Amino acid sequence: MVLLLGFGGIMATAHELANIIFPDITDTIDDLEKQFPPRKLKTGAMVTRFAPSPTGFLHTGSLFTSLIARKVASDSQGVFFTRLEDTDSKREIVGAGNLLLKELKAFGIEPDEGYLGDQQCGDYGPYVQSQRANIYKIVIKSMIERDLAYPCFCTSEELSEMRNRQEQSKVIPGYYGPYAHCRFIPQEEALERIKNNEPYVIRFKSPGNHNHKIKVIDLIRGKMELTENDQDIIIMKSDGLPTYHFAHIVDDHFMRTNCVTRGEEWLSSLPIHIQLFESLGWEAPGYAHLPVINKLDNGNKRKLSKRKDPEAAVSFFIEKGYPLEAVNTYLLSIANSNFEEWWAQNKSQSLDQFKFSFSKMSLDGALFDLDKVNYFAKEILGLLDAETISNRALIWAKSYYADFASLIESNFVYFVSIMGIERGIAKPRKDYSTFSDIYPAIKFFYRPFYIELTNSELPFNPNIESLVIKESLNDVLKATDFSLDEHDWFESLKQIASRHQFAPSGKLYKANPADYVGNIGDFAEILRVALTGSRQSPNLYYIIQVLGPEEFAFRIKYVIEKL
Repeated sequence: MVLLLGFGGIMATAHELANIIFPDITDTIDDLEKQFPPRKLKTGAMVTRFAPSPTGFLHTGSLFTSLIARKVASDSQGVFFTRLEDTDSKREIVGAGNLLLKELKAFGIEPDEGYLGDQQCGDYGPYVQSQRANIYKIVIKSMIERDLAYPCFCTSEELSEMRNRQEQSKVIPGYYGPYAHCRFIPQEEALERIKNNEPYVIRFKSPGNHNHKIKVIDLIRGKMELTENDQDIIIMKSDGLPTYHFAHIVDDHFMRTNCVTRGEEWLSSLPIHIQLFESLGWEAPGYAHLPVINKLDNGNKRKLSKRKDPEAAVSFFIEKGYPLEAVNTYLLSIANSNFEEWWAQNKSQSLDQFKFSFSKMSLDGALFDLDKVNYFAKEILGLLDAETISNRALIWAKSYYADFASLIESNFVYFVSIMGIERGIAKPRKDYSTFSDIYPAIKFFYRPFYIELTNSELPFNPNIESLVIKESLNDVLKATDFSLDEHDWFESLKQIASRHQFAPSGKLYKANPADYVGNIGDFAEILRVALTGSRQSPNLYYIIQVLGPEEFAFRIKYVIEKL
């Protein structure tokens, strides 16, 4: 027991100092250990977490770390929980916590327990730090009693002045060793100053020395040596709220977290966190410091920036209409070196089937590659059947593209038939990276947009005379049989083309160009331009089938009149 020499020669104890600071706290750390016992999980099960601060949007880097946390927990049959770290009241944005969880859920990352936005679920809560004040106070009270923490009365002006002196003397700045002024205040003086309502914070009494190294094991980087912490960090602010460094240590212990995934920018703080765990006699979780996601900027690597890069916010992918599993697929491709090989053979499988490994993570920061995201998105959208992609497009459009939603809802069956073109085959079309790509690509199927598209000069081949185009279209109008299958229809198109001196193959035309107006491809292009207003479109046969005889006839006649 630590004894303090009080006023009038009366001996006081650290227990009395702790009681003055926390007069209403009667529970102990032992009580907390009983309230939050170790989890009953199978051997090797990982307990991971996503613990955002409600200070802004969900960053793509945070999505990356939470995806890995969810994967590690799922693969080991463990627990993934969410915790809201809202102790920084000055930076908190109202509603940000709920938005973060909503965006996380949009990417299919759902916690087993924890803070769920509008509610909390689980036996290790509360899962909101501002609701856990009593827990932090119990631990800090115990730390004061054990001489692991002390009140600090230094003002911001005094701290600033001290830092200036340190910089002038070219010593490491901070509150440590001989510069930790309040560490050496007699505790009877501290008692009196607290009784006089003098503002104070609580600092951790670091046992470290910055000339020493500590050995740690990172789950990705392996064995490491880091400079030992010697800073007497603040663990409770003057408003009674804990600081991040302290609060998350307490939370991870009593929520029984055994694996922390976080960005490598937190490596420098690891000695503080390890030291706090050791001082409290608690086992630290395993730490996996994930490589940062970079961006090339004028040939230089830099961290993906909230300010400079729209793709730094996951809302970019949501609002653009990406299939969000494509973003997860991309993030796993930069997470594990063997993922792409697995995915190439398992495109239709859930990502849950892939077994993640920390040992296969790169130590170098990946370069964010939007083209690669688009590649995965095209592949994934290409695998969806017509009804599924139609329903998903409608759900997205209702939130972000009202005109598109109205178009789909005007005739949903017709839209499904459009989206069904060349799906369900060995090599389906892969025209779209996002749902927003669909609208401009398929508008020509709808007459008002077709008329708009064809108001200007049509992009017919300038080497083919207008009279030949007119006569060819007239013949197609009369001869097209909608009952034919694709092969027979194309054979009939060749016959029509031959009547207008188009070669039935490119090879024949190349051998005798003077004998023909063009080849069958040129003839098909005339029909394509007439029906779509463009030289590029999906399979011509299926376009005709979707349009139907009436719309087909209208468009051919319309173009003939324009010519």
